Amino acid sequence: MTDTKERLSAVTVKLHWIIAVAMIFLTALGIIMEEFELHQLFDLHISLGVLLLLLVIPRLVWRYRNGWPEPAGNYTRFEHLSGKLVHWLLLLATLLMPLSGILMAIAGGHGLHVFGLTLFPESPDPANPGEVIMLSAPLQQLGEGIHELGADVLPLAIGLHIVGALKHHFVDRDETLRRMLGLAPR
Repeated sequence: MTDTKERLSAVTVKLHWIIAVAMIFLTALGIIMEEFELHQLFDLHISLGVLLLLLVIPRLVWRYRNGWPEPAGNYTRFEHLSGKLVHWLLLLATLLMPLSGILMAIAGGHGLHVFGLTLFPESPDPANPGEVIMLSAPLQQLGEGIHELGADVLPLAIGLHIVGALKHHFVDRDETLRRMLGLAPR
């Protein structure tokens, strides 16, 4: 159940794809929410983000215990460093995006609700029904700043990751993409 140069474990492959699809979906959902001011999607977005965090933490522990997979081929120093940078950006984003979203919601007074279950209550404004009282402007702004930075960086990192995987497969003709798909070496 460990990663090797020839094959990645089922745990690595499954966590990678579940988190990848969820991050792409949540990023697209966040962009759509902002672009079209669809605030009614907020509860779904935050609920899925909290669930994602429950998978990200085991993935980070798994990656820490297992280490980084060995490269499937020989690459230049630039390729190796740029690949590491993109992987680190993606790992950090998978942790910081849900955490900053949670911080933003709670500090902003909206509470934390996961599919209707209240994990942290909102703080309603008695003077303005339907509005909330912000609990901490500095923490809300910190969460918002991290979330916005992540929303700017994440699509670029995801794009670079996909381009890198395709380069490995079609240009380098190595086993990187096959490993990530859980396929046996050729």
